[in-house]
Amino acid sequence: MSDADAPMLNNLNTNPSEVGQAAQRPAVDCEGDRLTIKFWGVRGSVPTPGANTLQYGGNTACVEILLAGHRLIFDGGTGLRVLGKQLLKAQSPITSHVFFTHTHWDRIQGFPFFAPAFVKDNHFDVYGAAAENGASIKQRLTEQMLRPNFFIPFQHMLADMDFHNIAAGKIIHIDEDITIETIALNAETGALGFRVNYRGKAVVYATDSLSSATGPDPNLLYLAQDAELLIYGGTYDESVHTYTEDASSTICEQSATIAEKTQVKEMVLFHHNPWHDDDYLANLDVNLHQRCPRLHLAREGMILHA
Repeated sequence: MSDADAPMLNNLNTNPSEVGQAAQRPAVDCEGDRLTIKFWGVRGSVPTPGANTLQYGGNTACVEILLAGHRLIFDGGTGLRVLGKQLLKAQSPITSHVFFTHTHWDRIQGFPFFAPAFVKDNHFDVYGAAAENGASIKQRLTEQMLRPNFFIPFQHMLADMDFHNIAAGKIIHIDEDITIETIALNAETGALGFRVNYRGKAVVYATDSLSSATGPDPNLLYLAQDAELLIYGGTYDESVHTYTEDASSTICEQSATIAEKTQVKEMVLFHHNPWHDDDYLANLDVNLHQRCPRLHLAREGMILHA
């Protein structure tokens, strides 16, 4: 892999005081055919504010991809609130495509606090799978804003929103150059994985994929094959809920296997376990990179280009 082919990972050595500054930067346009990827939330399960999580961040899952004049947002954890605050400063009106992998709390809790959704003339296309009981993505987002869970109902959101119920295998066409492929990654959670294709480049957003005794999920390997970047929820083994046990060896081996089998140019792990503080993650980050130079951990505020 040449330096010209590899995504540029910025802020990997950011100190704690710089993380907040990076997250505060307004959105920037892509340069040429490059894709810009921003991490606004990198935690799994619950937000983890505190002195021990400043370096890697405490907001839950939210990743933004900018390309060819389009903004794609993946998941709406509490990082979505921070993104929304900056979008109000950056431009008007605001348009985005918002994709939900599934509707666990760490993927939707930022949605009621997404300020641009309350502004008239903004427009959002929202995509997500229907629940097992048939509830649409709109119903699922609306229900969390009902009392007694929340004090402002969905109807107070003045932005124009088009909701799209999608399923595994769906190919979404943003324009003639941008397609989004979807695949099923976890039968237990109903989570979807997404592959963003743009002019021969691909960025894959895949979380909640579970490895088994026979190896990584074949669907994940298929989705991520030869991608420029794989964003993978690999630091939180939800199948065993590794809270206090040191799982770094397993994480390193599983992640390296995925990187090698898919031949991705770069792989960034996020969805960090709330029990893993900065010291744990910093040590894991070093071990990952030593095991496979293509592996890194995501930090809140990190910006990449592919």
